[in-house]
Amino acid sequence: MHAIPVVDLKGGEVVRARKGDRASYRPIESPLSPTSDAVDVVRGLLAVYPFSTLYVADLDAIERAGDNFPALRRIRAEFPALRMWIDNGAADTAALEALIGSDLGAAVIGSESQRDGALIARHRDSRRIVLSLDFRGDAFEGPEAILAEPGLWPRRIIVMTLARVGSGAGPDLARLAAIRAIAGGREIYAAGGVRDAADLRALNAAGVAGALIATALHERRIVRADLEAI
Repeated sequence: MHAIPVVDLKGGEVVRARKGDRASYRPIESPLSPTSDAVDVVRGLLAVYPFSTLYVADLDAIERAGDNFPALRRIRAEFPALRMWIDNGAADTAALEALIGSDLGAAVIGSESQRDGALIARHRDSRRIVLSLDFRGDAFEGPEAILAEPGLWPRRIIVMTLARVGSGAGPDLARLAAIRAIAGGREIYAAGGVRDAADLRALNAAGVAGALIATALHERRIVRADLEAI
């Protein structure tokens, strides 16, 4: 199982995410980094463990309030070997192709940003696409057609439980199992609620391919030894 650290960018800084309430996000304060600057924070995360992949949410782009491409380019320049998965709210072919063409990393298609399932279906065979199935509580965030047609999903799927992000509530094992049951062997990545090494072991036992982690790293509840163990 792969652990993937998460960076949420807003206004050019890394912010601390909690329960998907983006209006309340503030610049992160972390023992891993002297500032909330993206490069500083990523350097601090890589000091914990030599992660191969970084998930980045460009919150300004998702909310149609600008973008954080300068920060993304700085991360790419500073850490050229680090693969990035980037969600910038791409909801049409032009926006998605612009992200892919930037050569910054794999493009995450977030279900919450879609009007229908067409964009996902069009790119289901691309290895540069990751689909994020976004949930808030029991509700699916996005067109129901996306959830109803797992045959159109790409190879990699994030199950994002927004209400559990930064909450310490633990991963949503039931929902992960339900998605895995219909995913047809696709790689499933858990996002939201991972608290500690016990949660990592539970996710590993549940057969997920990886877990997206932020708060537990910054609060040092998951450390190098825990990551090495999985």
